[in-house]
Amino acid sequence: MSARSGWNQRKRGGHRPPLQSIIALLVAGLISAFGTSCSKAQTAQAEDLSVPDAPTVAVAKATVEDISRGIVLTAEFKPFQEIDVMAKIAGYVKKINVDVGDRVKEGQLLALIEVPEMADDQVRAESMLSRSQAELSRAGDELQRAESSHTIAHLSYTRLAEVGKQRPGLVAQQEIDDAKSKDLVAEAQVSAAKSSVSAAEHQVQVSSADVQKIKTLFEYTRVTAPFSGVVTRRYADTGAMIQAGISSSTQAMPLVKLSENTLLRLIFPVPESAVPTVHVGQAVDVRVPTLHRSFPGRVARFAEKVSSSTRTMDTEVDVPNPDLVLIPGMYAEATLTLERRNDVLTIPILAVDIGSDESSGQALVVTPENRIESRKLQLGAQTETKIEVKSGLREGELVVTGNRANIKPGHLVRPKLAEIAAPPSS
Repeated sequence: MSARSGWNQRKRGGHRPPLQSIIALLVAGLISAFGTSCSKAQTAQAEDLSVPDAPTVAVAKATVEDISRGIVLTAEFKPFQEIDVMAKIAGYVKKINVDVGDRVKEGQLLALIEVPEMADDQVRAESMLSRSQAELSRAGDELQRAESSHTIAHLSYTRLAEVGKQRPGLVAQQEIDDAKSKDLVAEAQVSAAKSSVSAAEHQVQVSSADVQKIKTLFEYTRVTAPFSGVVTRRYADTGAMIQAGISSSTQAMPLVKLSENTLLRLIFPVPESAVPTVHVGQAVDVRVPTLHRSFPGRVARFAEKVSSSTRTMDTEVDVPNPDLVLIPGMYAEATLTLERRNDVLTIPILAVDIGSDESSGQALVVTPENRIESRKLQLGAQTETKIEVKSGLREGELVVTGNRANIKPGHLVRPKLAEIAAPPSS
């Protein structure tokens, strides 16, 4: 019995280890499979949480900055002053010293006019002056002679009259009367001589004026530049007959056209709505498209009257041009600043749905949880790309600038900062 039982025990002991191992392997496999499936589920869930199925939207931050509002007006450059240089007297062009494109200074000689008969006029005038001076000298001598005669006549009459008073009857009354008459005649001759001297003096003044006139006309034969500028046109050549500038416009011909180009002016028609903001000294940014450059300018003057036909006011802007880079006739675009606001909260104007009154609007804001929220905003000044937000938004908050058609409040989004294109440099 003991041997049989021992054999049975060995038999049972020999089969138990393989069965346990199989069961253990099955349990371990089930546990491993269950753990793997749980791990995959958790990973999938984590992936779903970390990468939600949300659209990407373009956003921009609300920032504090300075903004300004203006209007762009177009005009062409004109010289600050431009004239046709005329000759004061008629004559032939003896010499012309300038041509188109020459830069001249104030007082520089432009041309010489030849007037052959003017030399004879000068000789005649100087001769008349000499004659007048001789007449004045003769009249002076006549005055001196008349005064001497009057002195002797008056002395004779005085003596005879005195003797007649002291010794009556010694001198005949006829002699006394003759002496008195001679005294009166001499006195009249002195007055006449003085008149002759005065007339001779005036004649000398007239002759001197004639001489000075001829000299002045000689100065007019030298045509000079009235101001510094550029010769933009030449009308006459050497030998051409030039009429005096005081002649009719159909007869008179200028020598050259002179333009002052170191300072140019722009004349803009400012709309009636912007007229109250215009003032002398106002800064204006002038952009010349052909040169791709901007130049500073200032409002120098304005008409102070709105045209009834165009409802605009002519406003002039002076633009310095010391290097003569700008050419009269070029077109320019001037930005006239109408309103400027400093240190205000702004957002891109693309992010706002502006209301009918333009002082309020709505924008979609991205919250810190990346949720969409609709905000009502109070708006202020606006430019081409920015708009002022008076209330409803804080600095640093994100507003949606992209397509908002498929985005509703409460939606989960992925915000992405977008660069807002700046307007073309003026």
